[in-house]
Amino acid sequence: MRYDLVIFDNDGVLVDSEPISNRLLAAYLTELGHPTTYEDSIRDYMGSAMHRIHELVLERTGRRLPDDFDATFHSRVFEAFRRELEPVTGVADVLEKLRADGVPYCVASSGSHERIRVALRKTGLYGLFGEERIFSSEDVGRGKPAPDLFLHAARTMGVPPQRCAVVEDSPLGVQAAIAAGMDVYGYTAMTSAAKLARAHARFPGMAELPQLLA
Repeated sequence: MRYDLVIFDNDGVLVDSEPISNRLLAAYLTELGHPTTYEDSIRDYMGSAMHRIHELVLERTGRRLPDDFDATFHSRVFEAFRRELEPVTGVADVLEKLRADGVPYCVASSGSHERIRVALRKTGLYGLFGEERIFSSEDVGRGKPAPDLFLHAARTMGVPPQRCAVVEDSPLGVQAAIAAGMDVYGYTAMTSAAKLARAHARFPGMAELPQLLA
């Protein structure tokens, strides 16, 4: 394999969380007087850190979200995750193959550390990572589309950016990986290939990923 590290996004790449979290985000924003459809949420917020939601709402409406917005939203999301969340089809096989081939991998997500762990534990993927290979936007000053998170993950794992591959499903994530100087592979299960056009390559099913990385 031509990479020394494969960095996975979490939401939508490892766990099938985007339909759940964007449904709840749209409903909560609407509840607060910011009418938002599920499609709006996918378009505007998918792949972004929480601070970006606050910034966009303030920019568009001149109104700040409540101080307890993050805590309330995460509470609703975690409750739904524990009921509904499933791993992305085929991703466990990809991780097992990387491990068998001796290729290091990690997760770097815009989500909080708690959100990542809740998701990985519910889906049975936590054991394939462990604490030392989980990175969150909470670890850096800026989340995606800034490159900071991916660069932090690579630096911690001891791999130069040009030897890293990133697996992403959002335009923001693709932008961040490119800014970090890494090859990025766009997973198109929920996002159209056109929206991930800047990715190094695009693929609709996890079974295709190992060959792309080889």
